[in-house]
Amino acid sequence: MLRLTYKLPLLLFVALAITACKDEEATRQAAAAKEQAFASSQQPWRNERRAKLTRPDGWTSLVGLHWIDEGEHYFGSDADNGIRLAVGPAHVGMVSRKDDRVRFQPEKGVALTFNDEPLTGAVTLLSDADPAGPSRIGFDEDKGIITLIKRSDRYAFRVKHADAPTRTGFKGIEYWPGGDDWIVTAKYIPNPPGKTIPIANIIGTVDEVPNPGAVEFQRDGKTFRIEALDEGEGTLFLVFADRTSGHGSYPAGRFLDAPKPDAAGDVVIDFNKSYNPPCAFTAFATCPLPPPENRLDLEIVAGEKAYHFEESKPVMSTQS
Repeated sequence: MLRLTYKLPLLLFVALAITACKDEEATRQAAAAKEQAFASSQQPWRNERRAKLTRPDGWTSLVGLHWIDEGEHYFGSDADNGIRLAVGPAHVGMVSRKDDRVRFQPEKGVALTFNDEPLTGAVTLLSDADPAGPSRIGFDEDKGIITLIKRSDRYAFRVKHADAPTRTGFKGIEYWPGGDDWIVTAKYIPNPPGKTIPIANIIGTVDEVPNPGAVEFQRDGKTFRIEALDEGEGTLFLVFADRTSGHGSYPAGRFLDAPKPDAAGDVVIDFNKSYNPPCAFTAFATCPLPPPENRLDLEIVAGEKAYHFEESKPVMSTQS
């Protein structure tokens, strides 16, 4: 009888330990199921994001960025060109620039298209700053595309190719755990009409960008503010850096698109949809950088993690 009395506390302890282990396992399984359900809910957005990046003319297809000085310049993949392309015909043609007017004269006998139609003669090129969008010069049966971009008072050829190593070798994107708690309701603080904010970009120029207002949200008992940009897309464009920048996230910051404020002045911000700028996937993009106001003392463990691509050695252009 005495032995049984001694055994009872031990049996009770074992029973409690087993119950605790079961409860812990149930909690772990519930957390894993919740995380899996959340990831599944995010998958359509992630699939669409990947599809856009890896389109034949998506950001991962960039193979060159070539600045165009005043004057006339031959360009193509041969070494005797003033502007040397990494891929494409040996001689594409000649580009001439005078102030803001850029003309292109195609090389005879080279199969090119202009805005998806056969190109036979000289044309004036529109840049991405034009309301109609940039002109498109196609080569290699339109697997290659050349467009004109404008940054401040500078012009450049942006070259894409469907067979770019950064596209064919795309590895996919990793994501922070995120969660529903990273979907926050922010208050929209409007700025005076016409206000702009200086935004530097990765190539060293600065542009005054429309800054219609800011969004303020609460996290861990603190208030955080992000100045919003307006790029004419019908949404608020947020360019921010946080404590994960350079520590798991792309060092130069991330982007986020948010809806315009509702009638009550509220804006729903889903940090799970924070995404890398194009510069995270190619060496030939010109990405805006977060202004000082948008560098947050907050670790946002949601959205896209940093991406590491195999950088190919760029072909240098020596214009003449």
